[in-house]
Amino acid sequence: MLNGQLPGSSPTEEHPLSSTHPHTPQSDGQPEHDPAPGPRSSRRTVLRAGAALTGLGLAGITPGAQASQSQNTVQAAAGSGYLVGRGVVDATGEIAEVGMMGYGRVDQQAQGLHTRLRARAFVFADQETRQRVLLVVVDTAMIFESVHQAVLSRLGEKYGDLYTHRNVMLTATHTHCGPGGSSHHLLYDLTTLGFHKKTFEAMTDGIVEAATRAHEDAAPSELTLTHGELTGTSANRSREAFERNPSDLRGHFPDGIDPQSTLLRIERDGQAVGAVNWFAVHGTSMSGDNKLISADNKGYAAYHWEREVEGADYLDGTTPDFVSAFAQTNAGDMSPNLDLKPPTTPADFGHTRECGLRQYKAAAGQLDQRGTKMSGGVDSRLVYIDLSDVTVEPEFTGDGKQHKTAKPAIGASMAAGSLEDGPAFPGFEEGENPLWDKISDSIIYEASPELREAQAPKGIVAPVGEMNRIYPWVQEQVPVQLVRIGQLYLIGVPGEVTVCAGLRLRRTVAEAVGAEVKDVLVAGYANSYFHYLTTPDEYDSQQYEGGSTLFGRWQLPAIQQTAAQLARAMRDGKDLPLGPVAPDISGKTISLQPPIVLDAPPLSHEFGDVLTAPRANYRAGERVTVVFAGAHPGNVLHRGGTYLRVEARKDGEWRTVADDGDWSTAFRWERYGVAASKVTVTWDIPEGTASGEYRITYEGDAKPVAGDPKAISGTSSGFTVSG
Repeated sequence: MLNGQLPGSSPTEEHPLSSTHPHTPQSDGQPEHDPAPGPRSSRRTVLRAGAALTGLGLAGITPGAQASQSQNTVQAAAGSGYLVGRGVVDATGEIAEVGMMGYGRVDQQAQGLHTRLRARAFVFADQETRQRVLLVVVDTAMIFESVHQAVLSRLGEKYGDLYTHRNVMLTATHTHCGPGGSSHHLLYDLTTLGFHKKTFEAMTDGIVEAATRAHEDAAPSELTLTHGELTGTSANRSREAFERNPSDLRGHFPDGIDPQSTLLRIERDGQAVGAVNWFAVHGTSMSGDNKLISADNKGYAAYHWEREVEGADYLDGTTPDFVSAFAQTNAGDMSPNLDLKPPTTPADFGHTRECGLRQYKAAAGQLDQRGTKMSGGVDSRLVYIDLSDVTVEPEFTGDGKQHKTAKPAIGASMAAGSLEDGPAFPGFEEGENPLWDKISDSIIYEASPELREAQAPKGIVAPVGEMNRIYPWVQEQVPVQLVRIGQLYLIGVPGEVTVCAGLRLRRTVAEAVGAEVKDVLVAGYANSYFHYLTTPDEYDSQQYEGGSTLFGRWQLPAIQQTAAQLARAMRDGKDLPLGPVAPDISGKTISLQPPIVLDAPPLSHEFGDVLTAPRANYRAGERVTVVFAGAHPGNVLHRGGTYLRVEARKDGEWRTVADDGDWSTAFRWERYGVAASKVTVTWDIPEGTASGEYRITYEGDAKPVAGDPKAISGTSSGFTVSG
């Protein structure tokens, strides 16, 4: 452990324990236009002055600084601490002519990019027991089993049995404005014209690369766990169902929301170098009418902390000095839309930023808390269960009787969508749907009393369990996981868990392992996807969440029973069999998206020509718009790169001050004629931007009739910005 290797690493593998270049953060000395509680900022670029947040100097902790580790420090940590590694990598897939995943709308086809999607990975290793876990938080709607399988396979090829089903937890932030098509199951590819290989590979590549960086970044670290409360950021969008719960659940959430904001702080030599925050709120701040790829509120919170506060340069190919992830927990009925009305665009951009800032401020404020210094082991368990056929014992059913789950079925209220965040198909309602209720009662349930016992009162629209016999529509063998990092326990659930269902799971695990409930969290959207998880009482209401609880009324008790098994096995140091692992169905995917055949410039123009030039002069707060003769951005995804640059002239050179991952920029694509493309780049000049000369550049790739795409570019005329 003292020779620069993570416990269990191959002896021949290079693995630095610490940075060889100590970094001292620099303050730019000028506040941003809306300073927020947070740590001291470091320089982003030579022209970042005036746009960085000034900080708090919290409790002697300076986020964003990598500390060099002396041999004595390494020896001390080896006896008492953890090895922790961090990594963040671009995982953005296609940004044009791909259905977006989340709202289930056929008309929500991507037309460009606002913020890039990233995978953030953390390795936590106990130096004494040599156990480790890998936690990855990805800006995407869901982690499908397809991605889970591919990532585990590639990690196995790279690291042998160091990272397995048992100790790898992949979670999604649940943005509804990322590209779809990454699933092997048909239900999730209906609105994307099937499977999209490029998006799938971008996501899996990003996750594996982030995990690799985290593995290589592992160094002796201290962990601190803190809890706070965040209100005014979420609302219960299914209050009718929530109120059906017994008082012991409702009483825990007097406002109908889960306000707990949990922060796991990573420190090296007393300096914070990373943080993982868990807070329950849906990734639906961006509207279903929005057509730009976006990481939504949690993606913005992480971007803001890393880039706008800490000065990360995502394009330099290294791990930033400070890595922050904003992970989901039991967010099934938690909406960011406080008025419980679907958001509209372009107002949704401001709402997204505000929701992200609130989460950031709550997390950054917790750096000032003493918290709990983490101690104890790192451990993990995972089992697959066939959720269509689980016998649930009376201990978990609540009525003293044994019950069984059933084959999955889609309810009519699921087809309605969440009316508060984004309706789906017309003609369906949350709650009662008389036609479908009657069909289910008089035909489906009459034919199958077993289905009635498990699924009623759901009005079934699609018996996808039966449809699975013909073609794989949804997953039935699902993973349930339990991860321990010191005093923190994470219950990995492959779906969207309501706050009361989450509380049941948290109490079950806490009782089994002897932990406090606040230290046990549901890690929602983890490893696979089975839609929603409600309490039986909520299920009976058949709101959107209940109609989307595919395996019926006893689905939560089945997961609760499995979580208890995992917790008891972890407590007793026993292993569990992996169970019925979901089959690999990658050979059954369908892709109907027409390919990109040819790119051609508009008549009388060349690729890269400026079709609409910027004005000569701008002031901070104004928008710069430049239109280029471009090409289809799906030819080359520029993952880890950029389609655009905002450049400033400094000391006779043009230097990048913003790219396509920045909040201030947007990249819009539209087809022009048959094979031509117009690319519109906008830059909303931030307050505090230094006065000077600027320009916009475009970087793309055009597909010829034959052969590989060829790089193209364009550059606008210069313009001045004055304060």
